[in-house]
Amino acid sequence: MLEISHKKLDVWKKSIELVSEVYRLTSKFPIQEQYGLSSQIRRSAISVPSNISEGVARSSKSETVRFLDIARASLVELDTQIEIAVKLNYLSDSDTTTLSEMINHTFAMLSKFIKSIKNDKRSD
Repeated sequence: MLEISHKKLDVWKKSIELVSEVYRLTSKFPIQEQYGLSSQIRRSAISVPSNISEGVARSSKSETVRFLDIARASLVELDTQIEIAVKLNYLSDSDTTTLSEMINHTFAMLSKFIKSIKNDKRSD
C-alpha cells in the first residue's frame, strides 16, 4: 500500500474507524437489506475517507476543499441513513451512540480542516 500524506491525517484515520463501526453495525441488519439500506450506509461511510484522500491528492486548494466538502456531505447522508435504520428498528439508539459521536467528531474535524485550507495564504 502507498505511504502518502492522507494516511497521516487524523481526520482520515478517524473516518477509517467510522467505516469499521458502520460495517460492524450493519452486519446486524436483516438479510433482505444486504443490497438495500445496509449497502447504501456502507457506501456513504466509505465515501468519507475516499474523498478525503482524493481531495488531499489534488493540486489546488479549491479542488481539495471541493472533495472535503463532498466527504462532509457524505457524513450528513450517513447520519440520515442511520436515522432511517433506527426508525426501521434495524438499530437501537444505544447501538448508534458511538457512531453518532464518531460522525459528529469527524464532521467537526473536516470543518476545521476545510477552514484551515481556505485560510491558507498560499496561492491556489
